[in-house]
Amino acid sequence: MYHPRLKGSPYAMGQKMGNIFKTSGARFPIHMDTFQLEFGKKSGKVLKQYFPEAAEEIRGVTDVIGSDIELFIAWMMCMGCCLDPHEDDGAEMRGCTAFSFVHNGQIIYGRNNDLPPFLAPISKSIYYQPAQKNRFILNTSSFINGEEGINEHGLMAAMTFVVPKVEEIKPGINSVFLVRYILENCKTVKDGLAALESLPIASSCSILLVDRSGKMVVAECNPLKTQLRQPEKNKDGEDFIITVNHFISPAMWEHDASNRDVYFSETRYQTAFHALKDMDHTDSAAHAQAILSGKHGFLCQYEKNLDFDTIWASVFDVTRQKIYRAEGNPGRIKFKEDTRLQFID
Repeated sequence: MYHPRLKGSPYAMGQKMGNIFKTSGARFPIHMDTFQLEFGKKSGKVLKQYFPEAAEEIRGVTDVIGSDIELFIAWMMCMGCCLDPHEDDGAEMRGCTAFSFVHNGQIIYGRNNDLPPFLAPISKSIYYQPAQKNRFILNTSSFINGEEGINEHGLMAAMTFVVPKVEEIKPGINSVFLVRYILENCKTVKDGLAALESLPIASSCSILLVDRSGKMVVAECNPLKTQLRQPEKNKDGEDFIITVNHFISPAMWEHDASNRDVYFSETRYQTAFHALKDMDHTDSAAHAQAILSGKHGFLCQYEKNLDFDTIWASVFDVTRQKIYRAEGNPGRIKFKEDTRLQFID
């Protein structure tokens, strides 16, 4: 996993990332069908309108590596949302289990990021210090956009992929750019929800938001509708919430094209649910790591023949302002602390 530090204007940060790609000899063979290309270009215009800083950062990358910016943005806007309408099983599938809970006043977030293993070597944990914006850690299997992160105000944002109905995909901001936007521009869950309400959403996804007050919510999103799912209560009356790769709220099932079992998503949900609802623990960060490591049931134990694995796992101790990450499957790789981000007290 790479650990770049990016600082300054959007264009300057993009240039630095572009130079990293150029030095490493990275190649970007972009293949999109007609549907994806049209969707991506229209969504690129939406990105420039609502999140021009991200578009400018992409321009910094493409100017350095010599790529066509319009095509590059179109490709990035398809990430995390755009299935191939000509394939029954779609062009893209993702796993992932994310949760948050409160125990004895301690606010914890945990996530397994599950993807094809070829993405592991190119994944990144980026420390962003954008000019006049929030500082944040962004964990990503791509770049500029990301699957999860936490900012200097203790606001955490994460996405989980949900299989969309192709006819409901609309030009808009995809889930991985929603995460980036919220981390860069928001301080609280309330701010994050206001951002989601103001942005055109491209496809089905779930966005988990947690802040230092202990507020937590999952926004189950679709271009046509957003449903806010509130926390459950554990046996001691403390909050917890989980998101996987299907919608949990019955009101959103009509917008979910999966069989509600994407890479064992129902099994993963039940594992996390029972571990958070019923089990006693004294060290909450260690408890989150144990859940992610599969010690309380199936969460990361994929068979090798699936060509699918947990390529990183994260635990954010929001209360104690600590970040832990296992850069690989947490059943085999130990969590280590990441001390790059300094929080605002």
